[in-house]
Amino acid sequence: IFTSQVQFQGLFQMVLVLGIGGSFPYGFHISVINSPSHIRKFINETWIERHGSPLHPETIMLLWSFIVSVFGIGGFLGSLCCGYLTTRYRKKKCQIITNLIMLVAALLMAFSKTAKSFEMILAGRFLYGVGTGFSLNIHPQYVGEISPKKLRGFTNSTVAVFLTLGKLTGQVVGLRKEQTNPMIKFWKVGEKGRLVQVGERKRIQTPQILLPIPIP
Repeated sequence: IFTSQVQFQGLFQMVLVLGIGGSFPYGFHISVINSPSHIRKFINETWIERHGSPLHPETIMLLWSFIVSVFGIGGFLGSLCCGYLTTRYRKKKCQIITNLIMLVAALLMAFSKTAKSFEMILAGRFLYGVGTGFSLNIHPQYVGEISPKKLRGFTNSTVAVFLTLGKLTGQVVGLRKEQTNPMIKFWKVGEKGRLVQVGERKRIQTPQILLPIPIP
């Protein structure tokens, strides 16, 4: 009984780590940027400081559209490369690299205000897209492979749970108009960090091909 409790505790910890580094960032980043006013204002203020004249509203809208859509472009590229890279380098290594990519993206976005560069937001959104494209594919596969059969349905359902939590958190954080708030910077930098990086070292490799389970 004690052994089973330890195994289940390790499994739930792993599900938590995978959720934070997997589907949660996708839900967060598709909803956090739904409040465009402060981003447009930041783009215009940055341009005025550089060139001494404001941008045309249509140009601001175009740049804003790039910032929003580049996340999807990065996600497409990440999903496109995920199958090949996970087959060659295995899921564990790919997930660790994915978290490092997202950490770089978080740093770019967190210090974009300090550096007075809206291009850093654009680059950060692209890297986040690449990372979530990987994670959203790896997460359901990995969590199903490490789970016992009787808990496989439950663990697979956590993918949608963390995705919904990410959307909810993104909506709440997106309401904050002041992006220089240190708590938001801390969130962007630390949303990966502790739990994911600690969990990655203890993560096991999973087989590339699972045997089919006959259905009675």
